[in-house]
Amino acid sequence: MFTTSDAIIECVPNFSEGRNQSIIDAIANAISSIKEVKLLHIDIGKDANRTVYTFAGKPEAVIEAAYQAIKIAQEKIDMRMHQGAHPRMGACDVCPLIPLQNISMHEVKMYATKLGQRLGDLGIPVYLYEQSATIPYRKRLENIRKGEYEAIPEKLKNINWKPDFGTTNFNEEFGMMALGARNFLIAYNINLKTENLEITKQIAHNIRAIRKQNDSSYLSNLFQHVKAIGWYMPQYHCTQISTNIVDIDASPIIEVFDAIKQISADFGIETNGSELIGLIPERAFKHASMNLDDAIEHLGLNVVKPFDKHKNIIEYRLFS
Repeated sequence: MFTTSDAIIECVPNFSEGRNQSIIDAIANAISSIKEVKLLHIDIGKDANRTVYTFAGKPEAVIEAAYQAIKIAQEKIDMRMHQGAHPRMGACDVCPLIPLQNISMHEVKMYATKLGQRLGDLGIPVYLYEQSATIPYRKRLENIRKGEYEAIPEKLKNINWKPDFGTTNFNEEFGMMALGARNFLIAYNINLKTENLEITKQIAHNIRAIRKQNDSSYLSNLFQHVKAIGWYMPQYHCTQISTNIVDIDASPIIEVFDAIKQISADFGIETNGSELIGLIPERAFKHASMNLDDAIEHLGLNVVKPFDKHKNIIEYRLFS
């Protein structure tokens, strides 16, 4: 479908639905219906009540696919009824656009703005974040999402939280969303051999504390690009350190895993492999002094659910 000379954008929208298969399928069908777009992966989280779609294609087609998918979410997802383990603020909670090949970040930012305008016309409050942020404090997703869905009515009354696009009235059914251009982000969870959520949250707190030290130590440097929270996953009968690695070159996944494994051991807790949400670029494994298959084994990516390099690595999926 694509060649190495094409300009390609990746889109990884997160939708607040992980239990109703008909809605999950309807969003997938909306994406797949657009020519010059390839739906690469669907990651359904029942406990999180969240589904992450990964698709890629030519820029205009990707924007159209994202628009149609979010429109389906607006029609079918009611946030007034939503409950799940993952923090959330909208039916489509966040929609990042990532330059994959032969396209600049500046160009992707322009496409994000174009999509935001169209979504705003649907009555959806849209906040630009990451590289697209128009206000510095909106760059970080956690700042926009703070207080989650329940905080939206008061947030919209605050002039500092006027959406970049869309209504300032509370859209009860949809909530609100973040949209923007960003670099690769890996959503990556490390499994702990415990169901003790308090210890897990303390481990996550320690990771954040080390990051905030910003003292040029190895761990502080490593965690500068790692966001971490602790939660319990009934589906796996364990807790997890749930991370977002926002710079895959500065914070290599193997080193992040090994560091969190050691911090957990300091609390007397063993790890039990890890879980990737969505897809990962092949270059994320290049920092390891081991081959790709050994790196996958080292991370235990097959422990709680299957990991297949032909299905879970972007380049294998995109050009196959």
